[in-house]
Amino acid sequence: MRGALPGVDLLEPSALLALARRDDAESRIVKRRGGRWDTEHGPFGGEITLRRASTLLVSGVNLHLKAADALLRRFDFVPQARLDDLMVSYATPGGGVGPHVDSYDVFLLQGPGRRRWRVWFEGRILNYVLHPGDMLYLPPGLKHDGVALDACFTYSIGFRTPRGAELGAAFLDWLHERGLPDDRYRDPGLLPARNGARVPAGLIAHSKKTLDRIRWSRRDVEKFVGEYLTAPKPHVVFKPGKGQRPLARSKVVLDPRTQLLYSGSRFFINGDSLLLSGRKANSLKRLADQRSGPGTALAALAPLISEWHRAGYLHLEKP
Repeated sequence: MRGALPGVDLLEPSALLALARRDDAESRIVKRRGGRWDTEHGPFGGEITLRRASTLLVSGVNLHLKAADALLRRFDFVPQARLDDLMVSYATPGGGVGPHVDSYDVFLLQGPGRRRWRVWFEGRILNYVLHPGDMLYLPPGLKHDGVALDACFTYSIGFRTPRGAELGAAFLDWLHERGLPDDRYRDPGLLPARNGARVPAGLIAHSKKTLDRIRWSRRDVEKFVGEYLTAPKPHVVFKPGKGQRPLARSKVVLDPRTQLLYSGSRFFINGDSLLLSGRKANSLKRLADQRSGPGTALAALAPLISEWHRAGYLHLEKP
């Protein structure tokens, strides 16, 4: 998409290097040496030197920079539940991470500088040179390789696509926390075993009986999915709000780290959920969709807004 978003210039290399030194940001440096790519993971201490054919990548820049969060939110024509993060990469000439395949959709927006992309598609190799403001969309599973022609920035807007195994494991953990059957197997009257390696039929029968008792409903799945999708990543830290402006004279703004979603009358925020109805639900839905709103429209939710402000989930700003 030529000229998709012209003029986007989020931060200087020095600011990205500063983020790479922080322990609440995910970062890595990839250096190309001939046909080999070496990767170091942050946080990085001291001075960071990027020589030729090097790339610095920082994930979740939207969590630390308002302009990056605003750019990510321009893609909310895709449901917010699918939006993941905005990764920023800065590469010196010849820099890249090597040919690879992603398991998720991604938009690659070119910032300052130029990058050449090769995309393997249906037995062909397609070549694109992206200039500032150009954007390349890649669906999951396409092999691709980007190499910097100049010192350049690339902004990657990624989307969540939980895999079946990942989703299943997380759901079982969620069920376990809410009380999976926990009957202990016992075998009174056990006789000496003639074949020590044979699995006792009684143990298999007990296990089947226990597992057959695991039940869940659509409501359980809805609650799990919302809490799962809004749960903060392990390195995310919220800063508690200090002081508090009167809600009626404030603009309520969700923190970039906050994920607020809803399904019907159930709301999900940062791994927790709650039920609301009527005017309260409608007000909170507007806040979730727009990520900010006038405090006067949220007066019925004043205790909740105050609680979330203290937790750092949102901010009260001047209108």
